[in-house]
Amino acid sequence: MNSKISEAPPSVPMSPAPKTNATKATRASIFGGLIGVFVELYDNAVYGFVAGTLAVVFFPSDAPATSVLLTFLAFAIPFFFRPLGAAVAGSWGDRIGRKKVLLVLIVLMSLSTGLVGALPSYAVAGVWAPVMLVLLRFVQGFAMGGEVGNGNSFLAEHAGEGRRGQVVAYANAATFIAMLLGTMFTALLTAVLSTSSMEAWGWRLPFLLALPLGLVGLIVRRLADESPEFAEAEEEGRVTRSPLREAFSSRENIRAMVMTVVLPLFNSSGYFILFIFMPSFMKNDMHFSALEGLLVTGIMLAVGTFAVLYAGRLSDRVGRKRMLSISAFGMVVIGFPCYWLLTQGSFAVATVGAVLMALCFAGTNGVMQVTLAELFPTRIRTVAYGFGYNIGTAIFGGAAPLLVSALIVATGSTWIPAIYLVLTSAAAGFAALRIRETAFEPLKR
Repeated sequence: MNSKISEAPPSVPMSPAPKTNATKATRASIFGGLIGVFVELYDNAVYGFVAGTLAVVFFPSDAPATSVLLTFLAFAIPFFFRPLGAAVAGSWGDRIGRKKVLLVLIVLMSLSTGLVGALPSYAVAGVWAPVMLVLLRFVQGFAMGGEVGNGNSFLAEHAGEGRRGQVVAYANAATFIAMLLGTMFTALLTAVLSTSSMEAWGWRLPFLLALPLGLVGLIVRRLADESPEFAEAEEEGRVTRSPLREAFSSRENIRAMVMTVVLPLFNSSGYFILFIFMPSFMKNDMHFSALEGLLVTGIMLAVGTFAVLYAGRLSDRVGRKRMLSISAFGMVVIGFPCYWLLTQGSFAVATVGAVLMALCFAGTNGVMQVTLAELFPTRIRTVAYGFGYNIGTAIFGGAAPLLVSALIVATGSTWIPAIYLVLTSAAAGFAALRIRETAFEPLKR
């Protein structure tokens, strides 16, 4: 491939670019971006934490595996609305500004998640209960699709030279903390409530918590400043009226969008296998208790929070390409041995295996979003980055729990999750070798 995306990177110094001191207003804007990401990822992740209970509440069946499968189907379907959200909200972000769109998205996400907690069960409303659940998940998918490109572009554009990896990694850490909050809250409910109480009303509480969290996020985002990169582009007349059309107008942009699909393969599969699918998998297939599954996930998230922060900061010094390739191929090497540790029936041994996989995942997760934002110029950044990324996430991430569950049922093999992780990691690692280094350059204008 003869393009700026695939050519060998030029020689670069192994030291960070000069740092730009963040003003108080800039720090406030970055915090506004972070808390919005925190709220939206909490809303999105909480579904997976109570998937086992939702299977009973919304999809009752004599076969537990079928109920779980239907629950993950409801989880997967809205992910195919994420590219639509990325296309629409991403175009808005490139035309009218990131901040205005981010305010709309956090309202949509918080309301749709909170309303899930108010839905009637299948026993009360029959088939309308899962139908309403899926409709609300559609809204969540649209909001999340728009959030990725707008939110991470907003942060990267506020960060300044030499610290983009560090600042955008804060958002990745915020997603881990959000998932950790959801995990620990669900673990607490599981520990103190009986199974009947959890199925009757306990499952609603994590969803309802999204409403006050969303209000806080909305207030903080209103106080943030617009992205300086977008403000400059608007002042200079570089804002395009048709961002999505322009994104497909050149071979260079299209190649970059292909990279936004392929490069995050491990990021997508790792997120949904390790943190969304794992709790129910450990309970249903590995015969751990529900609480043990949630605790393993919580420990992974706690370790991952610090690991993604280190990965982002390190990438400002050694480059994005090196971090991505080492992390992806690291999972190829340790994936099967660590997964074997999960099958031994010991909580402590399973935790060791899970944490090692989470560390490899963090090396990719802490660098991925800033890498993708750096591939595109300001005038099409949110739509091109978000659209490509969400296509890959829908196919290889959102559908992952459904696909893996179906393959386990069909084959009887509990090794399917490990195979999926290793294959997607290998593909992402080879893609990382094909990109040019962007850590030491200014954002494209």
